[in-house]
Amino acid sequence: MKIVITGGTGLLGRPLCKLLKRAGHEPVVVSRNAASARSKLGPGVEVVQWQPGQERLPVQALDGVDAVINLAGENIGAGRWTATRKAAILSSRVETTRGLVEAFRGFSTRPGILISGSAIGYYGPHGDEELTETAPPGTDFLARVCQAWEEEAYKANELGIRVVTLRTGIVLAREGGSLPRMALPFRWYLGGPLGSGKQWLSWVHRDDALEIIRFALEQPTLEGPINVTAPRPARQMEFAAALSQVMKRPSWLRIPAIILKAGLGEMADMLLTGQRVIPARLVAAGYRFRYANLVDALRDLLVR
Repeated sequence: MKIVITGGTGLLGRPLCKLLKRAGHEPVVVSRNAASARSKLGPGVEVVQWQPGQERLPVQALDGVDAVINLAGENIGAGRWTATRKAAILSSRVETTRGLVEAFRGFSTRPGILISGSAIGYYGPHGDEELTETAPPGTDFLARVCQAWEEEAYKANELGIRVVTLRTGIVLAREGGSLPRMALPFRWYLGGPLGSGKQWLSWVHRDDALEIIRFALEQPTLEGPINVTAPRPARQMEFAAALSQVMKRPSWLRIPAIILKAGLGEMADMLLTGQRVIPARLVAAGYRFRYANLVDALRDLLVR
């Protein structure tokens, strides 16, 4: 298949291009900065430049594609959530998704599927309740972002396009994302849980996240929201204990909530609250996780 990817240079996008190429597909990356994307992706990946919100997607370059994977969005963990940052987090997701769906209307042959990003932030903060894809949305900032993001994606249903939204948890990867930052204090013997440690952390190994995207491409009956999380979420204190076990470092220095809030502002809520998310629809569809166990996932990523 010829597959358009937005966010193709990110934590999931870059290895996804490699995975799709190995599977015989033809990835085409749409980027705000084509020159930068080409340098990161290397030869063999077509790159098209597009500024969402400022110009229309160049239909002539993408007409006739078989699938679109929309992973674009401002990094929510890149800094304090000022009013400007929050506006960028929202607009980078909504404008890109809206622009894609608007472009589909002008295609002579429309893609068969749109796989669009979302996040487990859709559900808002929760306690011990297990959350499947049927759980209602939350009301905090991230929940509102995810709802708006998904609403734009599902407009493609009106055009006869199958839509899958990826409600993704914390992606564990060696090269980036949250894991290197969470592991750093442990390397200096200063590791420990955040806040109370009782909050749930719904995680997924990056290899599984990538395979789930391919699984969604290849399963014609799979549509709607899917929780991209491992089937066994962990409490924050359990996650810290697993890091301690794998890295052979103590887990003793609890970081109080007040310190996190002072340093991170509203963004600290993302670390101090959590969701116990279960990938019910993936399990029902027959997806088999490579890394269902947290210790196994961390050992694969951190032990060399």
